[in-house]
This record gives sequence, C-alpha cells and structure tokens, in this order.
Amino acid sequence: MSALAERRGGAARARLSWRRLPAAPVSLAIAAAGWELIGQVADASFFPPLSTVLARLAEMASSGLIFSSLRDSLINLVLGFAISLVAGLAVGVAMGRYRKVEAALGVYVYALLTAPSLVFAPIFFSLLGEGRGSIVAVVVMYSMFVMIINTAAAIQGVPGHLVEMARSYGAGEGQVLLRVMLPAAAPMIMAGVRLGVGRAVTGMINGEMFIAVVGLGRVVTQAGGRFDGASVLAVLLVIIAVALGAVALVQAVDRRITRWVPQTSRGDR
Repeated sequence: MSALAERRGGAARARLSWRRLPAAPVSLAIAAAGWELIGQVADASFFPPLSTVLARLAEMASSGLIFSSLRDSLINLVLGFAISLVAGLAVGVAMGRYRKVEAALGVYVYALLTAPSLVFAPIFFSLLGEGRGSIVAVVVMYSMFVMIINTAAAIQGVPGHLVEMARSYGAGEGQVLLRVMLPAAAPMIMAGVRLGVGRAVTGMINGEMFIAVVGLGRVVTQAGGRFDGASVLAVLLVIIAVALGAVALVQAVDRRITRWVPQTSRGDR
C-alpha cells in the first residue's frame, strides 16, 4: 500500500509541477524552436531561420532604421485609433440606445464593416494627399466600425430592469446612460476596443505600404522589393510586438474599468 501511495503521490506532484509551467513562455519557446528548425532544414530564401532574422533585426536597430520608422508608425496608429475610439463609442452608444439612430446609420455601418477597407485608399489619397492624413483615415476605416457594432450590441444587451429601476428612482436620460448602461455594457464594449486596436495595427501597415511609403510599411515594401526575407520577417516581429503591446495596454485599461465584474471560473486544466 505504501509503494502504491508513493507512486500516486509522485504522479500528483508531477501533474502539479506541469501545471505550474507558464503557458505563454513555453508556447513561444516551442514556436521559436520550430521556426529555427524549419528554417535550417528548408533552406528557403524567403523563410530564413529565426537566428538570422534576429541578427538582421539587431542590425536594423543599431542603424536607427527600426526606431525612426517605428516612431512614424506609432504616431499614425495613435492618431487613427484615438479618432476611431471616440467616434466608435459615440456612434455605437447612440445606435444602441436610440432605434431611429440605428435605423438611419445601421446600413452604412454594416456595409462599411464588410467592405474591404483598403479599397478606400485611392479615395483618401485623392482627397487628403500623400501624407499622414490618408494613413490615419485608413486606420479609422479598419478599426472604427467593429467598435461601433460591439458598443451598440453591448448597450442593447443591458437588462431592462436596471434601466427601469434607475427610472423609478428619478434618474434622467443622462444619468441612466452614464451610471447604469455604460457600466453594465463596459465588458463587451472593451472587447470591441480590443478587436479595434488589432485592426488598427493592420490598417496602419496597409496604409503605409499602399498610400505613403513611410514608417514600418516603407521598410517592409523596400525589403520585399529586394526579396530580402530576413528583413521582412524582422519588421514583422516588430509589428507583432506593437500589436501585442497595444492589446496589453487595452487589457490593462479593461481590467481597471471592469474590476467590479466577478471573475468567472475557467478551471485549472
């Protein structure tokens, strides 16, 4: 019995030690090892090993190319996402709260959400020129409409009894909206903001590549023209880092805004 108990205890300790391993670093390590192995074995010019890509990234960073391009791209991203956030929340709240607004704007919002955003690039180029304004407009087109739809759905999903209770205590329309509906809808609204910031990064790169060759999009375009796979993948790593950083920032704001929401159980498996 003692030997059986010891074996069971050892198996239980092994399971516990496995669960203590951080999932994200382990996943990244496996992906990095797979990339390096495939790159070494395949010997493809446009898919070099990770070590080669990291070495090229270090060269580009030491020359200042990455940091100057990253600065321009971040300015485009921040401006475009700020406009998208303000407009998306305002229009989404209005559509979610008032049926006439939804009836008037809904068809345009859904049409522009499903339309390929990059087809508007020539229009922005002709109206705003070959500058930052066109890129910011593309970022707005990519990110704003998903936030509008999520915000409208979140407002419409607020339980009616909460609004009726606030009305019974004499709350006006503004108080109902600011103190009842927006807090109740905040988790779903922030989910839309997370989607929006990811799409904003995509819009930033596409705008820089197809409208004005600046920022990280310029580096990708030039490297692709030279068939320099290592440089393209090096910039891709920077773009992924920007996207992950932006999402992490939104998640931090989300946790602060929705800290009153009870945590749901996801299990330990």
